Amino acid sequence: MTMRVWRGNPYPLGATWDGMGVNFAIFSENATGAELCLFAGPEDARESHRIPVREKTNQVWHCYLPDVRPGQLYGWRMHGPYEPQNGHRFNPAKLLLDPYAKAVTGGIRWDDSVFGYQLGADEQDLARDDRDSAGAMPKCVVVDHTFAWGEDRRPNVPWNRTVFYETHVKGMTMLHPEVPEGVRGTYLGLCSDAILDHLLSLGVTSVELLPVHHFVDDRMLVDRGLRNYWGYNSIGFFAPDARYACGGLGNQVYEFKSMVRTFHAAGLEVILDVVYNHTAEGNHLGPTLCFKGIDNQAYYRSVPEDPRFYYDFTGTGNSLNMRHPRTLQLVMDSLRYWVQEMHVDGFRFDLAPVLARELFEVDRLSAFFDIIQQDPVISQVKLIAEPWDVGPGGYQVGNFPPGWAEWNGKYRDHVRKLWKGEQGQLPDAAARLSGSADIYQWTQRAAYASVNFVVAHDGFTLHDLVSYEEKHNDANGENNQDGHNDNISRNWGVEGDTQDGAILDVRFRTMRNFMATLAFSQGVPMLAHGDEMARSQGGNNNVYAQDNEIAWMRWDLDDRRRELLEFTRKVFALRHLNPVLRRRTFFRGQVIDHSGVKDLTWIRADGNEMQQEDWQNVAGHSLGMLVHGDATDDSDDRGRPIHGDTLLLLFNAGPEEVRFTLPMIESGEDPGVEGRRDGTRMWSELVNTAREDLWHIRDGWLGLAPHSLVLLRYGRERRIAFEGGAQAANVAAVTGAGDLVPSQTPQAAVEPG
Repeated sequence: MTMRVWRGNPYPLGATWDGMGVNFAIFSENATGAELCLFAGPEDARESHRIPVREKTNQVWHCYLPDVRPGQLYGWRMHGPYEPQNGHRFNPAKLLLDPYAKAVTGGIRWDDSVFGYQLGADEQDLARDDRDSAGAMPKCVVVDHTFAWGEDRRPNVPWNRTVFYETHVKGMTMLHPEVPEGVRGTYLGLCSDAILDHLLSLGVTSVELLPVHHFVDDRMLVDRGLRNYWGYNSIGFFAPDARYACGGLGNQVYEFKSMVRTFHAAGLEVILDVVYNHTAEGNHLGPTLCFKGIDNQAYYRSVPEDPRFYYDFTGTGNSLNMRHPRTLQLVMDSLRYWVQEMHVDGFRFDLAPVLARELFEVDRLSAFFDIIQQDPVISQVKLIAEPWDVGPGGYQVGNFPPGWAEWNGKYRDHVRKLWKGEQGQLPDAAARLSGSADIYQWTQRAAYASVNFVVAHDGFTLHDLVSYEEKHNDANGENNQDGHNDNISRNWGVEGDTQDGAILDVRFRTMRNFMATLAFSQGVPMLAHGDEMARSQGGNNNVYAQDNEIAWMRWDLDDRRRELLEFTRKVFALRHLNPVLRRRTFFRGQVIDHSGVKDLTWIRADGNEMQQEDWQNVAGHSLGMLVHGDATDDSDDRGRPIHGDTLLLLFNAGPEEVRFTLPMIESGEDPGVEGRRDGTRMWSELVNTAREDLWHIRDGWLGLAPHSLVLLRYGRERRIAFEGGAQAANVAAVTGAGDLVPSQTPQAAVEPG
């Protein structure tokens, strides 16, 4: 069949269907020629048409094909010098993916043809390989962007009311008995009723997906019978990965949009974990799949003294060249596409400092940050940085500019050390509980700059954090050499699984401590999927290659796991209901009214305020955090202040019980309690991780059990009304809509006043 070829336009880049035909455009600064290749099937080794592209405008090769329709498979071949020693790796024998492809179908069939050089040659990558790679390569797909979004609106959850839930599309759904079998492991399975009900019951507002950009299963993993499970190996920054879709040939775009629309209808945001710091093409000995063959010098950071080699700030072999305007454009176009076309609500940037390395060091004033700040689309969504990479000076916690939130690695480490029982943790624990102002306030950011987490996808699960002191990564096939060695974990007496009831008691109590600490800390909490049900990976702290039941989430719960799930629902319900637990700005430690009461007071065990010498006591394991009910900076839609309860958070991370004298509240009105002052005032437990029955304490003392946390409310006994959204309503059903404190008052816990 004769294919008509018109000149087309250099913008937009990629393949664009306009209802009449398709415009194709690809950037290459250094190529001498470009060929567009059309294919009839995803595994075809020969193209049905190879079209020399004659038009080149501003370093963009382009053409328009009026006879092509959505569903057409295509790829590119680029001509130019093959001179690795000068940074050029053009090889027209290699079929290349379009960097702007909106969908990719098929996977790589690993053989030597996908490498631009002759494997095994003495000259290594200096010896060009002329075998055609088309039969081993996936193909790009022309897509029709039409989609019935209807009344879809972004939830726009305020930062101070946000609760992130980090999850994996496949791992979350593969084993759920109520997810229809045909959609398990897919975008449609993730938005099924069973998963939505679970997320809403936890009080989650924002689902953070591990990478869904089209990615590559590394050859070394495939050779070992493994797969790249996490997906941190992107090759298509516009294409949702087809492995998470029920249908191929572009249907993954429709299914992803359907998932987002369903999440939004439930009030849930969708956040993407994105990997713009490197690609799947690896180092100078890696395959030629896309960028390396299109324009290696433009897209990758090469070593100036020897352009054959790459700078590697990621540990994966290469780093994208954020100094080149076209690479910056690629990243920004991708981000804007996912917001405008796919309707996502924000991004978590993997190894974000790499994106800010213009010369060599991380630069807070880099073009990357400047462009995002002025972009009217990208700047308006949630932006979260993983603030470290593997390069020199790569640990950048606290150094990102206003408008950005960060994964707070110091929160993770200090909270782990606290509940592990390490000495000298009180000052750091207090700083983390109160929002990490010491890290973020100097950049004039708000308390939401700190994304608090105890565990994430990378490392032990919460269950394994309290069950293993050593990693057990043998299944990865790397002789247990991969993964972190310092996990700040504690097994409480036995490595791994045990039937010892006493050990299990303290493990599950410690998990409750972690959950409650996360829920009651200032900042934005992030749960890792399955931690609410004590998901285990058998001590594997690096399941990046385990696309199987080691990493998948199990839903068959024993009594202890079911109780942990109910506990998690409860503590996050309390967070949603108490505005003092989710401030927008940092505490000041100052008096807030005529009563002389501070917004935040740190209390020692005798009920008095902590002094300097108390903070220096390295043997101390207990602390109280008193937050006044008027210490809220939240307001309703009309700007009226929202008052909360006066709360006292107590923790004892030591091995001995602590007798904690509860402070007296001297005030003309009960702080945060509606009504007159003639009611009976008392401290009432809302949470106690050491026991299920909750007590009233009338101006007395409390015996704080070893390794435990207690949250108390000051005021008259009353029922708590769960209002303010679907999440709170679901949790109200779980907790019985409020009778959180029984009427009995055990005398052992009361001292006559």
